[in-house]
Amino acid sequence: MLVLSMPDRTDRKGRASRQGSNMTSTTSSASSAPVLPDYAPVPQSALGPALNEQGYYVGRVERNLYWVTDGTYQSAFLTTSDGVVLLDAPPTIGHNIRRAVDEIAAANGVSNKVTHLIYSHHHADHGGASFLFDKDVSRIGHVETRRLLLRDDDPARPAPEETFQDRRSLEIGGERIDLAWYGSNHSPDNIYIHLPDHDTLMLVDIVNAGWAPVYISNLTEDIPGYIEAPSKALVYPWKHFIGGHLGRLGTRDDVTLHRQYMADIAASVRQAIDTVDPTPYFVKYGENAWAGVKGYLDAVSDAAAAPVVEKYTGVLAAADVFTASTAFWVMESIRLDLGYGSQVHP
Repeated sequence: MLVLSMPDRTDRKGRASRQGSNMTSTTSSASSAPVLPDYAPVPQSALGPALNEQGYYVGRVERNLYWVTDGTYQSAFLTTSDGVVLLDAPPTIGHNIRRAVDEIAAANGVSNKVTHLIYSHHHADHGGASFLFDKDVSRIGHVETRRLLLRDDDPARPAPEETFQDRRSLEIGGERIDLAWYGSNHSPDNIYIHLPDHDTLMLVDIVNAGWAPVYISNLTEDIPGYIEAPSKALVYPWKHFIGGHLGRLGTRDDVTLHRQYMADIAASVRQAIDTVDPTPYFVKYGENAWAGVKGYLDAVSDAAAAPVVEKYTGVLAAADVFTASTAFWVMESIRLDLGYGSQVHP
C-alpha cells in the first residue's frame, strides 16, 4: 500500500510545503520512486494572496463585488439590496463559497442570502457546487448551458431556468450585470460577464492571469474562438479581470500578454508546418501509419513550442510545462479548421 501525504493547500500563495510528502511502501524501495522533471520557478508576479486557515481568500474587487479563490479556482459574488448574486460555484472552493459570503455579509451588515447564480458555462469544475445553494435560487445561463446540463443530468449542477441567446442585461438589487455570448470558444456556451459599474469583466477558461494555459489551451473545444476571445474581451471597458483560475485577479495587460502568447504560438506553428520534413517518420515506421503520424505531428508541435517556451519562461508561469501541449492543439486547429499545410494528391 502506498501512503502519500498531500500538500497543505493553505500555504502561502499556493507554495505548498512538501516536507510531509513522505512515501512508505511495503512492496518497493525508494529507488523505485518516479523521477520527476524540474520546471522553471514560478514568477512572483503570477502568485496571489495567502489563503486563510479554511483554504480560501476572499477580497474586494470593487465596491460590493468580491472574488474568492482557493489558489486554483475562482468564484465571485455581488452583494445587493435584494441578496447575493453568485458568479460560478467551483466544487474545489465548495463550502468555502458560503463561508466567504457569510464573512463579507457579516462585516458589511448586508444579507448573506444567495438569490441568483450565474453559470459562466456548463463545465463541472466551475459549477459543481451549485447544488449547495437553495433550490429557490434563480439560476441563469446561456441557452446552450441549459441544454448541456440537461443532457449531462448532474444533480450537482441544476440547469438554469433563466436563459438567453446573445445578450441579456440583468438589474438585481440596483446592480447591473451584462451577459453576452459571441459564439463558441473554450466551450460552446462560454459567456462574457460584464459588471460595468464595477469596472470588471469575468471570462472563464480563456486567460489564466500570470500563467500559461493548461493542456491544449485550457482544454478548449474551439481554438479559433479561443484565440479571438481576448480581443473581444478588450473591447469592453474594464479594469479588473476574473478568469476563473489560479490565485490572483487579472488586468488588461494580462489579457494582452495572453493574446500575444497565443499569436506567437500560431505563427510558430505555421513556420514548423512549413519546415519540418515528415519523410523520416513515415520511412522509419513503414506500414505503422499512426506511428508515422505521431512522430511527425509531435516533431511539428515541439519545433513550434521551443521558441515560445524560450520567450515566455519567467514571464508566464508554467510556460515550459504546457506550451508544447497548446502548440499541438493550435497546430491541429490550423491544419483542420484553417486547412493550412493541406496538400492535394496529384
